[in-house]
Amino acid sequence: MRPALILIALIVVAALAGPLALDWRYDLIDWDAVRAAPFTAGHPMGTDSVGRDLLARTLVGTRVTLGVAFAAALVSLVVGVAWGAIAGWRGGKVDEAMMRIVDALYALPFMFVVILLMVVFGRSILLVFLGIGAVEWLTMARVVRGQMIALRDRPFVTAAEAAGAPPVAIVLRHMLPNIAGVAIAYLLLTVPQVVMIESFLSFLGLGVQEPMTSLGILLKDGADDMDVAPHALLLPAAVLVTLLLCLTRIGESLRNRFVQ
Repeated sequence: MRPALILIALIVVAALAGPLALDWRYDLIDWDAVRAAPFTAGHPMGTDSVGRDLLARTLVGTRVTLGVAFAAALVSLVVGVAWGAIAGWRGGKVDEAMMRIVDALYALPFMFVVILLMVVFGRSILLVFLGIGAVEWLTMARVVRGQMIALRDRPFVTAAEAAGAPPVAIVLRHMLPNIAGVAIAYLLLTVPQVVMIESFLSFLGLGVQEPMTSLGILLKDGADDMDVAPHALLLPAAVLVTLLLCLTRIGESLRNRFVQ
């Protein structure tokens, strides 16, 4: 897991600080260097089809993609933990009704839901991560519910109830801290999924809008110019694959550690 953490840290630092060290902004056009090859015309990784620095755009696009992914994952964490904790604690008919809602939402094509939100409310970064987070909390809710059910009859919960602690205090002080590790593990497994969803939406033109960029937009532009400028596709694709592999590796390691 340590190499994956190191790679993620390097990518994050590069995405945050890298654009400040470059001569060209991600949205600045160099009319004299359209589709320039790497290490030519003052552009370390070349330019895209309109002369914008590819390295700067990749770094900014990585920043945007990670920002959307972590924000959407945080939304799914909050909603999923709250929903699963209530269902697992209450049990009975409340649990049954809440989990049937989860099952019904699972049956919906979640990409259709996100696209519908974009069409109805317009396109913005805020709506992107809210929309993705709104459909990515279902697995988290199921995981938290299962953990709550497993902990509900443990001696420390029974002792807290016998001492007169209110249900909210029992859940917040005694049960949620015990499932925090599992929730964080599944949160990190959610991030790669959100990265792929955001990239796919941007690839379709439904995500981040120009002149802002993301890895999905860069992949779309690179695919359009693959025959004449393959470097425009290879760099963002390499960054995306590295992110997905590293985040998945970290999440699986934490899941194996906390989930017995």
